[in-house]
Amino acid sequence: MISHADDLALARLLRLASPMLPVGAFSYSQGLEPAVEQGWVHDVPSARRWIEDALLLSIARFDAPVWCRLHRAWEANDLAALAHWNDCLTAARESAEFRAETVQMGYSLRMLVLDSGEFDPQPLTQLTALQDPGFPTVFAFVCVQWQIRERQGLLGYLWAWVENQVSAAIKTVPLGQTAGQRLLASLSACLPAVADGAASMSDDEFSNCAPGLAIASCLHETQYSRLFRS
Repeated sequence: MISHADDLALARLLRLASPMLPVGAFSYSQGLEPAVEQGWVHDVPSARRWIEDALLLSIARFDAPVWCRLHRAWEANDLAALAHWNDCLTAARESAEFRAETVQMGYSLRMLVLDSGEFDPQPLTQLTALQDPGFPTVFAFVCVQWQIRERQGLLGYLWAWVENQVSAAIKTVPLGQTAGQRLLASLSACLPAVADGAASMSDDEFSNCAPGLAIASCLHETQYSRLFRS
């Protein structure tokens, strides 16, 4: 039986994953824009391959399992673990643009949390004590405070990432809206398996080795004309 608390948690998760969340996610392409500039991505199949590779080779094997550990650390009130995993997250960003993205979005979400008046003072003190919290770190914090379970929270985080990538592809390739919806349908089917793998992955299995993605981000830093910040 679905409870009122479950309904509220779902509504809050939809709010967190919404493109209307004012954290600036729409301004980043995470390497997709330079991939289009280089001709690596030029149609629906190549866009799907690029986004799916980034999801399965980087996000699924690093961001997602780190997100799980951040959620567990917030639940356990383990400040040392929080600092450790947040530092790992930002240190593993392969370019200045990738690092700036996660720190800027983390800063924006933290400011929204602090200004909203929706959270108790004690956990807010712990959040403000973190230096340069990344976006996944603050996203996990909000999920714990809103009693959004780990798996559901991670699925919301992954959905927001996929939706942002498809939105960037629609603007840059460009793709039509129907093609974008087909991409979302195809890519979202991968998310349950990504969440399952992330929940059970051991620390020594982590990897964000995606050289093409890192190269694309570096090329973007000097790209002459661009719509996005990464």
